[in-house]
Amino acid sequence: MDDIFLDNLELIQDLCRYAENLLSEQQVRKKYRFDNETWECLGSNDSLVEAIEAEKTRRIRNGSTARERAQQHFASAPTVLGGILNDDGASPRHRIESARELRQIADNGPQATSAADRFIIHIDLGADQKLTIDKPRKPGLDDDKVIEGTTSQAAITDKTEDDWKKW
Repeated sequence: MDDIFLDNLELIQDLCRYAENLLSEQQVRKKYRFDNETWECLGSNDSLVEAIEAEKTRRIRNGSTARERAQQHFASAPTVLGGILNDDGASPRHRIESARELRQIADNGPQATSAADRFIIHIDLGADQKLTIDKPRKPGLDDDKVIEGTTSQAAITDKTEDDWKKW
């Protein structure tokens, strides 16, 4: 029975999350349908305990534990920010800041698209003239926008194919 548990990496990771208080006993037992006898058997399996400890060390070193804990805390942020926003006793500055943060969290438009989902072309034309093309990888997600200007000032314009031929 030892090998069954040791060969299941997902189980070891979930038991590691249980040991890190990221999952509850009830969540683990329900997912794997463990009865009381099996649950007790897990705790007395020295090879499994060693595998869990090794996984805990690996997760700490690669940052997985911290990332998952931060994600759990972050999930409650909109509730806290909503409380600040709706609190008439809170300072106006704090209410405005909470509204800004909520907007950032709620935003899932094109500007929230990660850099991996976009392609960006920067062309240095010299004399502080730069041309930047920033488009989504999937056509049709947003308009063709080109940012052109100097390093201190940039304007967004819509260019047609004829405009580009003039260059």
